[in-house]
Amino acid sequence: MKIFSRFVLGVSLVIFLLMGLPAIAQAQPEPAELAKAVEEIENLDAMRSDLAAYLEAATEPPTAETMQQVCKPVGMKAMQLSQDNGWQVKQMATKYRNPAHEPDNLHARMALAKFEQDPDLTGFWEPETLDGITGIRYYRRINVEASCLACHGAKNSRPQFVQDNYPQDLAYDFNVGDLRGMYAVFIPDVKQAIEEALSPS
Repeated sequence: MKIFSRFVLGVSLVIFLLMGLPAIAQAQPEPAELAKAVEEIENLDAMRSDLAAYLEAATEPPTAETMQQVCKPVGMKAMQLSQDNGWQVKQMATKYRNPAHEPDNLHARMALAKFEQDPDLTGFWEPETLDGITGIRYYRRINVEASCLACHGAKNSRPQFVQDNYPQDLAYDFNVGDLRGMYAVFIPDVKQAIEEALSPS
């Protein structure tokens, strides 16, 4: 029921955005693909939330093995969504632990700032060009939940494996409700992507 409610919210958001941005509605990709992207990201975020809830009931401090069970599946699912759909799905944050989650361009940094300034903003679309390919990117916020604090709370209370393995860690001192980061889903203009692939190098 929770996932269904998020899906309805996501589809409503797409319809609202498309009504407000007719230029995007007329461009590639098709609105159905935009709605699918929102649905998939809502499912991904529900998965993240459900897996993280395991930490609230745990009686022992999180370990590297715990993170393999809680965090890794989310990253693997994001990779699968990219491969299955021809999208580029990333998790990004200003205060990142994994350097791979650093914002990849100015647009991404501006999106994080936009979420930071507006706590009620769930997601939005932006026309974007990545690696010379035009398309559209969906940004969707990730909020800190109570279960996140086991690894992302006070700096001095981080699990030992985090302190040992991430000496450049920035992802701490969060509180419940803070902006943790965002998902970024780039959907290329299929026509241009095909032309780029077929053009002689």
